Amino acid sequence: VLPHRTHHQHEAFPQDMMAIPRSGLCLWAVLLGCFSNDSSAFSPSSISPKSFISRNNPIQMPSHQRNNNNKQMLHMSLTQAEFDKELLSLSEECALTPQGFGFSSSMSRVLESANRGPGFYRAKGTDRVIDVMDGITKGDADAALIFDGSDLLGLFTESDYIKFSVARAKASTEAESASFLVSPVSDYATPAADLISLSMDDPASKAIAAMKTADVRHLVLADKVSESNKLTPQSKVQGLINMQAVMSLVQKDERLSLESLSKKFPGLDDPLAQMKEEIKSNANLMAKNPETAKRDIIRAGTSVLAAASVILFFTGSPWLKDHADLAMIGIFCLGYIGIIFEEVFEFNKAAIALLMSTGMWVTYADFFNGSSGIASEKVIEQLGEQLAEVSDICFFLLAASAIVEVVDAHQGFKVVTNQITTKSKKSLFWTIGFLTFFLSAILNNLTVTIVMVSLLRKLIPNEDDRRLFGAMVVVAANAGGVWTPIGDVTTTMLWINNNLSTIPTVTELFLPSVVCLVGSLAFLVNQVEEDNSLEESTLPEPSSLALRGQVVFWSGIASLLVVPVFAELTGLPPYIAMLTGLGAMWTLTDIMHMGEEDEDSQRVPAALSRLDTSGILFFLGILMSIGVLDKAGLLKELAVFLNENLPSLDIIATVIGIASALIDNVPLVAATMGMYDITEFGTDDKLWQLIALCAGTGGSILVIGSASGVALMGLEKVDFLWYAKKVSIGAAVGYFAGIATYLLQNAILSGSLFDGLVPQAVASVDVVQSLPGVL
Repeated sequence: VLPHRTHHQHEAFPQDMMAIPRSGLCLWAVLLGCFSNDSSAFSPSSISPKSFISRNNPIQMPSHQRNNNNKQMLHMSLTQAEFDKELLSLSEECALTPQGFGFSSSMSRVLESANRGPGFYRAKGTDRVIDVMDGITKGDADAALIFDGSDLLGLFTESDYIKFSVARAKASTEAESASFLVSPVSDYATPAADLISLSMDDPASKAIAAMKTADVRHLVLADKVSESNKLTPQSKVQGLINMQAVMSLVQKDERLSLESLSKKFPGLDDPLAQMKEEIKSNANLMAKNPETAKRDIIRAGTSVLAAASVILFFTGSPWLKDHADLAMIGIFCLGYIGIIFEEVFEFNKAAIALLMSTGMWVTYADFFNGSSGIASEKVIEQLGEQLAEVSDICFFLLAASAIVEVVDAHQGFKVVTNQITTKSKKSLFWTIGFLTFFLSAILNNLTVTIVMVSLLRKLIPNEDDRRLFGAMVVVAANAGGVWTPIGDVTTTMLWINNNLSTIPTVTELFLPSVVCLVGSLAFLVNQVEEDNSLEESTLPEPSSLALRGQVVFWSGIASLLVVPVFAELTGLPPYIAMLTGLGAMWTLTDIMHMGEEDEDSQRVPAALSRLDTSGILFFLGILMSIGVLDKAGLLKELAVFLNENLPSLDIIATVIGIASALIDNVPLVAATMGMYDITEFGTDDKLWQLIALCAGTGGSILVIGSASGVALMGLEKVDFLWYAKKVSIGAAVGYFAGIATYLLQNAILSGSLFDGLVPQAVASVDVVQSLPGVL
């Protein structure tokens, strides 16, 4: 039965605090339908909470209530999956109520509103089951927490008592049945390690999502919990809540909000109309915010610029015909600004890259060099050639990413994580660094970064330590991706374009990459402070991987490693080898899961659906844009400019690496490939190897300089200034150490160590002296 509402509770919701986003409309309809009676839809029951609010299961409700629900949801068209997603997204925004109420209510408020003290009956592990049940039934609590002194042993609920009773009923003799009566409750309680826990400040939405996901009805409240919602050895239990307590409070708050709306808009009888008016009111208030106004100005300016560009194209402006090269450069610069400031404009960079490439190709085909306004056969041929080159890279990345996804779906990386047992933070720092370095050499560095950061969330409980470890992963992944053709997308681009070949790339870039890693880690490890925090790790004990997972892991690794061999032996493009590997993995997993309908998530189609398709389209747009600059001869002009103003190609490569800390290295390397002709600088030339090294490792200097760094920003909320302060110097140390190692190694291998020692030293000095002016 719902608690009685008092007058002062109505006053708890000032009308000017109401915040009702559009996403709350569906939820409001659900709550109004589910809670239209006085009984709570989330009262204790063995039925999952999901079943009470399922639109596909109307039998759960009386017919008159279903009719009310249907009326309330006339305007809704959500599927059950979308409906569940709506419920779980409540942690991000409050649907009907002000902050701190409804779904944003804190656990401390839920516990206080339940008015049942801590919400549990306290028992000892040695207490008898029947005594504990007697304590529960005579008190206000519906469950017991079992302690051994101050240490929590577990949770005992009516479900555990049912299991106890079933076991007792199966006793073969009266004596055996009687022995159950003196059994300690600890034998039947759910262990503390299996309990889901939240802090007192967590919102009700998170509690609902946690209980729904874990299919439990009780949550332990503590002052400190891990990120996986588990108790730590330092946790102090504060209370226990159940689903009924959470939903009772949410229901009460939501009803009060609806009543507040009806008072605010007395002229409207329809609750949906009242909510729409509230949305309009809040939208108007948000528009007055300075940040919102700034974004509106940026968007308006972007729209005007886009409209002017379209008009310029379709009117065949004489200026455009006379200055097509400037127009192409302008489109490229504007597009690149949009990509760099993607978060500000809130445009996806893939969309910007595709529009940029289209605009540049239209300008080149219809206006460049006195074109008649229609693309010539030569331009069509050039477009086909460029698309063929770019498709090589896109299909290669697509197949490689899919293979890694399949391996991860089968938990194949447990082969690696099972080897991590150290409790020393500095030892772990070096272990994770080298592990990331070698993994990124055979997998793409973005995937390795995501996998390793996910692992660090279980290994490193301290957030500051985890950020530093995550930054180290970025440095290690970028360094490791340099020395193999399949490790980093820029090296892959150079390899596919025949600027690099397999054996020289591995043998001549391995040592500089290792020096880059060691130099950076030796600098960064000084910031790691030893303590006992690793004892709180939530990483499970190493367990054996199923034979099926081992087969998939080693087959996936073999599919990746055989690509260079296949390309060398057959002479076919590398993407053919990678697609062949994907086909083999696809067939293997289909055979493994034949007849297993529940294992679709481990098959290749599911892996393909999880791929970052927008990232591949981004590469397509960028490379097509660079290609048209190359066809127009603009990159050649840039190469001439650099050669005339920088003293050596070594300095040019070094500057490109530093620039990659600010600008995405994919277009930088693509531009460089167009600037210098492969007929002049042949396969495995020193220039190409140095560009691969510099562009790959230079991106680590700033967090925005590589896809791995951007992924870290999203996963661990690492900001630009923190990274610049803590990591950039260490990354730069490794960067210049790697370059120095490569130049020294190249001098030794070419036999010109002493003949070229003085010029190399002079070149190094020139690099240092040129940097301030370049920056």
